[in-house]
Formats: sequence, structure tokens, C-alpha cells
Amino acid sequence: MKAKLDSLLAQANIQVSEQQKDQLIELVNLLNKWNKAYNLTSVRDPQEMLVKHILDSLVVSPYLQGDRFIDVGTGPGLPGLPLAIINPDKQFVLLDSLGKRVSFIRNAVLKLRLTNVTPVLSRVEEYQPEEKFDGVLSRAFASLKDMTEWCHHLLSSDGLFYALKGIYHQEEVQNLNDIFTVEKVVSLDVPTLVGERHLVLLTKK
Repeated sequence: MKAKLDSLLAQANIQVSEQQKDQLIELVNLLNKWNKAYNLTSVRDPQEMLVKHILDSLVVSPYLQGDRFIDVGTGPGLPGLPLAIINPDKQFVLLDSLGKRVSFIRNAVLKLRLTNVTPVLSRVEEYQPEEKFDGVLSRAFASLKDMTEWCHHLLSSDGLFYALKGIYHQEEVQNLNDIFTVEKVVSLDVPTLVGERHLVLLTKK
């Protein structure tokens, strides 16, 4: 698995330390182990998880602006955990409304010795942070309209929404409230992944 990860990181031009590589592989092993009992992801093959979960999360890293991020509807910690591993200087809150997912994240944080991740069990509409976030991340969480309307109270005045999408649908933008603006749409290249990936960056007026 290490050889495959090395190859994927090289193709994606992502630089990480040996310790971070070990943590990423350990995360896949934990996902695989817990998946058998808790059904956290439909991806069953650890080699496939490297592409569809780990690399698919990491390719967002170069676009992160700021220090404090929240990953809403994080599921088993995606993209939050991989991003936290390779960005130890940034803080990540990982929020999900399902207990078994948050239990997995808590376990992963302990096993991987991550000091920059806070797991939160809550519905996103009900979560009221003491401090707003520089970035709100979501991966396959909801439409752009739902994401912005459910999460706008989490964003600092100059923060960004980061919506990780498969195919980018222009009509989703037309349904947005006028206070939200699409700043940029980035076509992401995930090595060996079949299918499109896009990152939609939005701001709030």
C-alpha cells in the first residue's frame, strides 16, 4: 500500500513527510477495520480507498486559505482527516449527526495522535461555534443551495465555502441565494480516479 500511495502522491504532486504517509495508511487500515462492523463507506477495498477517499481529499489542500476549518457532514472524516494529517498547522472541526461516524473519528484521532482535530456530534443547523471558521468544507454533502443556507452561520466574514463535487452542474449556481457568490470552480485531478471531480469556492456577502 505504501508503494501505491507514493505513486499517487507523486502523480498529484503532493509533498508529505514519511510520518504523514504512515498516518494516511493507518487511516485506511482503520477505515477498513471499522467498515466491516459499522458500514462507514461503500468502498471496501483498501487500495481503492487510497484513491477514492485519501487522494480525493488531499487534492483540495493547495486551495485551503486560513487556519480554522469545519468539515460538515464529514461521514467517516472525509476530507477532514486526510487534510488534518498533512496540514498539522491548521485546525479542523469534523461534524456529523451520526454517532457511529463520530465514534470512528474519535478513535482515529487517538490512534493517529492528531492534535488539530475536534470531532463534533451535531446537526449542522444546530451547531453554534464560539468562533467562526475560515473555511466550511463539504464533500458530497448537499446541493450548493443547501450547503450555503445550512452552514452560512459557521463562516467568518471573509471565509470561503469549499464544496467538493463530482460533475459540476451550472444550474446549482442559479438556485443560490443572492448573498452567495461563486468565486472559482477548480477541476481537480485525482490520479487513477475514473470520473470528474470539482472544487467550488463560494463567498458570502
